[in-house]
Amino acid sequence: MSDYALRDGEVALPFDPGTAAFQAGLVFIGRIRSPWTSREACPKNMAAAEAAGGGGRVEIDEAYRPGLEGLAAFSHAIVLSWLDRGPRTLIRQKPRHASRASGVFSLRSPLRPNPIGLHVVRIVALDLSAGVLQLAAVDALDGTPVLDLKPYHASTDAAPEATRRR
Repeated sequence: MSDYALRDGEVALPFDPGTAAFQAGLVFIGRIRSPWTSREACPKNMAAAEAAGGGGRVEIDEAYRPGLEGLAAFSHAIVLSWLDRGPRTLIRQKPRHASRASGVFSLRSPLRPNPIGLHVVRIVALDLSAGVLQLAAVDALDGTPVLDLKPYHASTDAAPEATRRR
């Protein structure tokens, strides 16, 4: 786990999922560009990214640019990314701001067996020919690979009744 020393209460898997047998054929379709170049500087969520300012963009590789057609009709998109810079072995984690460790599936941490990031972003501008989505903000490190884009539908994607049980 190199730079990631275990904190009190954290538990690592006895194997690295990144070296397990091939199970999925994923491709990167582009990259996120952001002002964040270190884990410490990167906002922990979109609210913090918006408060920090700086914007960001998604650059889509040329072969996938035709897939952007129609996205200009949406104010927001869901970006699925590959959070490629952390260990995949932590199954229980203790975030810096938390008082105790929790299971990785109850956290939004980028350190997970399959490091897939989910970012609901506001699209400021879209250049189809260049394959660039200008974003109001993004909570990902510069150069983070993009797996997929999906339009955000407030009518079906929002869950206003969602709560967190204490």
